[in-house]
Order: sequence, then C-alpha cells, then structure tokens
Amino acid sequence: MNAPDPPGSPVFQDKAFLLLVVAISLAFAWILWPFFGAVFWATVMAIMFAPLYRWLLRSMRQRRALSALASVAIIVVIVILPAAAISSLLINEGMSVYERIQSGELDFGRYVQQVLGVLPPWATSLMDRFGLTNFSAVQERLSGGVTRGIRFLAAHALNVGQNTFEFVVSFFIMLYMLFFLLRDGGELSRRIGQAIPLQNDLQRGLASKFATVVRATIKGNIVVAIVQGALGGLIFWFLGIHAPVLWAVVMAFLSLLPAVGAGLVWLPVAIYLLATDAIWEGILLIGYGVLVIGLVDNVLRPMLVGKDTKMPDYVVLVSTLGGMAIFGLNGFVIGPVIAAMFIAVWDVVATSREKAESARNPPAPTDGGARRVSRSEDGHETTPQDPLSCVQGEGGGGCREGRADAGAVG
Repeated sequence: MNAPDPPGSPVFQDKAFLLLVVAISLAFAWILWPFFGAVFWATVMAIMFAPLYRWLLRSMRQRRALSALASVAIIVVIVILPAAAISSLLINEGMSVYERIQSGELDFGRYVQQVLGVLPPWATSLMDRFGLTNFSAVQERLSGGVTRGIRFLAAHALNVGQNTFEFVVSFFIMLYMLFFLLRDGGELSRRIGQAIPLQNDLQRGLASKFATVVRATIKGNIVVAIVQGALGGLIFWFLGIHAPVLWAVVMAFLSLLPAVGAGLVWLPVAIYLLATDAIWEGILLIGYGVLVIGLVDNVLRPMLVGKDTKMPDYVVLVSTLGGMAIFGLNGFVIGPVIAAMFIAVWDVVATSREKAESARNPPAPTDGGARRVSRSEDGHETTPQDPLSCVQGEGGGGCREGRADAGAVG
C-alpha cells in the first residue's frame, strides 16, 4: 500500500487546490441556480446570434460594445416581443376555451357522436370494442385533458403575475448576460479552453459540436415547430375554427413528435368537418395538412439542420420529453443538446480507440515496398544496393560487382 502524501509535498498541495477549485465552482453554480433559466437562454441566444454579431462587428468597424448592443436590440424586436404577444393571445384563448367547456357550450361527446354517426358499421363495432363509443367517458377524458392544460397555462400566468419583480429581474439578467456573452464570448471561450485539461484538438471539436448542436436544435426543432404551428393556426383561422392561436401552439409542441406531429390536431378536426357535411372544408384541411404542414419537416429540417447533425427521430423524441420532465420548459433545448453531446463524446472515444489501435498495430508492408535486409558474417545488418544506382567508391569493387550482377540480370 502506498503511503499517504505528506502535507508539504507538491502532490498533496495539487490535490488540495483541486478540491478547492471544485468546491468554489459548486458554490458559484449554487449561487447562479435561481437564475439558471436566464443564464441558459442568454447562452443559447448568444450562440444562435453570434453570426449576426460578427456581421455587425465588421459593419461597425470593430466596435464591440456597439455591435453587441445592436444585436440585443434586434433580438428583442424579432424574438422576445413576438413571443410575449403570442403568449398573451394563448392565455386569453385558453381561458375562453376553458369557460366554454365549463358552460357546456363545448361538448366533446356530441362531436364524437356526430363523427360516429357517419362511420360504417364495421368501424363502429371496432371502436365499440375499445370502449370509444362511451360518449360520456370520451367527453370526460377530453375535457379533463383540455382542462388540465388550461389550468397549467393559467397557473403559470398567475405565477408570473404574482412574481412580477422576480420575472423582470430574470428578464433583465438575461439581456445583461446576452450583451456580455456577445461582446466577450470569444475571449471567455478561450479562457475556459485554457483551463479545461483536455487536448486542444479535442476541445475545439467538442466546442464546435456543442455550438453546432445548439444551432441545429433551435433551427431544426423550434423553427420548424413554429412554422408548422403557424401554418396550422392560419388554416384554422381561415376555416373559422375557434381559438386558432391555441391550436397553433398545440400543433407546434406536437410537431416535435416524429411521424405524427401536428396531424394529431388537424386530422381529427378534418374528420369532424367531413362528418358534419363540411365536405370541402374537410378536404381542404386534409390536403393542406398533408401537402403543406406535413412537408415542412421534410423540406426545412434538412436545410436548417444538415445531415451531419441530425439525430434519429427516436433520440429526439426521448431526449425532448425527458429533458422537459427534468428541466421544465428549458428541457425543450437541454434534452436534445445533452443527447447530441453524448453521441459526440462517445464518437470521439471510438475514434481515439481506433487511432490508438492503428498506432499499436501498423499495417504490414507489402512485398513490393519491403526492403530486403541481410546479415553479414560479423553479425551486422546490410541492405543490398540497387545495382543500377550503385555509386563508384574507393577501389570500385562493389560497383563493379553490382554492374556485373546487373549485366547478368539483363
């Protein structure tokens, strides 16, 4: 057993300093935890809008503070203000739907009964086996699900209203952090890279992968979800369906689910329109859903994400749901980012192992490229010279021998 290091030894001092670094880092993270959401979204937006900042920096003659301030102003106008307006409309329409459910004006059981009334007998009997023809139970389940969703939105809206000061503080902390991350992000990333005990190539690879994955997650998931939700809400508004903004947000969230996505909303509505003799409206909604909403994912996602960073659909689904279950709304981004970094890190491990195996076991040389080595009488290794490239030495014996051999071969 090795003896413990004495307190004055360099090894003991290094271990003590490492323990101090870990303890101080954990204490700093604990202090920042109440504002984790603000710091997280400031980091995400700084990564997303770094190209905009660099373009403004070139246009403004390398004025970093002015370029960062202009970037923050643009982000507020094109991202934060529209998100606040949509959230306000969502809460208002959600409360309207909740009131209609409570008053009985919105009766899901009656809607299901109208759809079942136009179905063929075999379809009705099949649904009866699964208990889907029990209208009161169906209405109770649908109403309960919608009610829980509306209560969730109302609770969050009430929470924001009651904690207005905390919300305002977090909002301005996010903007403050965003300004400095844009202005000093390059220097900060270099300092962090110098402190992390990893090889430079590995650091650059992981940092590049992290930034690429964050941009891909935002563009490939959030942007596509927003586009699909907006298109769905537009067709619902055109057809006169109640609460189009609410259903647009629901379709945006469901678009994260592979294969089905927003179809879980517009397809039942199209079936209901067909069942209530709104034939052209139902056909229009089905065609619009398949040809417009459904193709957005197939067209936009490859353009925004790219083949190199796209994860399998099942990984996106599981990581998104798991991230939201652990981190709340922030998990919408954190989950896929952690999953992608997990894949990237293990890919680096596999690549490093392959390189190490190749270095330990180099490929054997072919016969055509191998050098023939002979051993002389005194035990030294000698390599025969090419007789055609022999150089005349002292006495010329070796060269004459080589030429004689060459003549023999010729």
